[in-house]
Amino acid sequence: MRVAIVHYWLVSMRGGEKVIEALCDMYPDADIFTLVYDENRVSEKIRKHKVTTSFLQRIPGAIKGYQSLLPLMPFALESFDLSGYDLIISSESGPAKGIIPSPQATHICYCHSPMRYLWDHYHFYRSNAGLASRLMLPVLAPLLRSWDVNTSLRVDRFIANSHHVSARIGKYYRRPATVLYPPVSVDDFTPAAATEDFYLCAGQLIAYKRIDLAVRAFTKMNRNLVIVGEGKEMENLKRLAGPTVTFLGRAPFSVLKEKLARCRALIFPGEEDFGIVPVEAMASGRPVIAFGSGGALETVVPGVSGMLFEEQSEEALIKAVHDFEDNEAAFHPDILRAHAAQFSLRNFTEGMQAIIDEELLARKPVSPRSNNRSSVAIQRLFEGQFPAPAVETPQRVATTDPVTVHAPTF
Repeated sequence: MRVAIVHYWLVSMRGGEKVIEALCDMYPDADIFTLVYDENRVSEKIRKHKVTTSFLQRIPGAIKGYQSLLPLMPFALESFDLSGYDLIISSESGPAKGIIPSPQATHICYCHSPMRYLWDHYHFYRSNAGLASRLMLPVLAPLLRSWDVNTSLRVDRFIANSHHVSARIGKYYRRPATVLYPPVSVDDFTPAAATEDFYLCAGQLIAYKRIDLAVRAFTKMNRNLVIVGEGKEMENLKRLAGPTVTFLGRAPFSVLKEKLARCRALIFPGEEDFGIVPVEAMASGRPVIAFGSGGALETVVPGVSGMLFEEQSEEALIKAVHDFEDNEAAFHPDILRAHAAQFSLRNFTEGMQAIIDEELLARKPVSPRSNNRSSVAIQRLFEGQFPAPAVETPQRVATTDPVTVHAPTF
């Protein structure tokens, strides 16, 4: 069986790329297709595979400015020739599912999110974009939405990385989705012997993650906040920050691991589709203070693995920090690690393999001869048990199939 893995872009190692690594372990001979590729910023595990890029790779500055090439992405994805592959797994967020599969291929889409900047985050992205993007998006977005919905019909099976994303797939694509949480390398994290007097934010510094709320709140409280990560919002955040806020920029894994284990708690003020960093914090024995929306509702259990605040405001976050400090002793590292274990790499791999096997079996071709015999046998059986009514009556046919959820439960 020839396997192709399609990922939107390979220019960093974040949650989506961790999924690609897990798929590489499952299918060591798979070929990878991606819009743009920076081999210096991905893992050796990914580099071992044959990686095919689109024509966008040849555009000067594409690796850093790939997001500005959104109008060209449909053409780039459809230029990939996947006619020789039996199984295609697309990793969707940016987009990726818009490839053209052969009729015989099975196309499974692991969806991190329908494209946020076209759907539920459209107005937020547009208001924070540059002048050119603000002018062009109202013209381009309807065309891209139409393409996005149409290409959902090229997918045989959707898998969502959370119930939050599954609901959005149902809303925008009108397709059911199986829920399978993404892999978190929980065994790579361990608690520290002692914590230190600082809170932590970690991740890409972009507007929708709302790191600005944490910077303002901790500056106002005069409490220590350490920020690990890089992105477009870095300079803006530095202007907002007081002397108690420290920026470490892009840090090696060893530094992130140490900060996760020694912080008092992880601050998670944005709405994420799932959110891997909170689970990494729990695996490090530390609780999470998160905005109560999106994937955080599926990982942060109040009083067990952290606390939730209901409004994206400085006041709500400050209150949540004070409430946490009043109850800090109630959070135990062993309980936090046990909670994180359900999001392990092993659970993801086993769930993914079960879904793929199920879909391949369902699409296994049946010879016309055997299919005809089965149809005749079934028809005779029903004719014997249920004679045709004297008067033909209209019948209603159910059109919604049940969705099996392969996901850990709390």
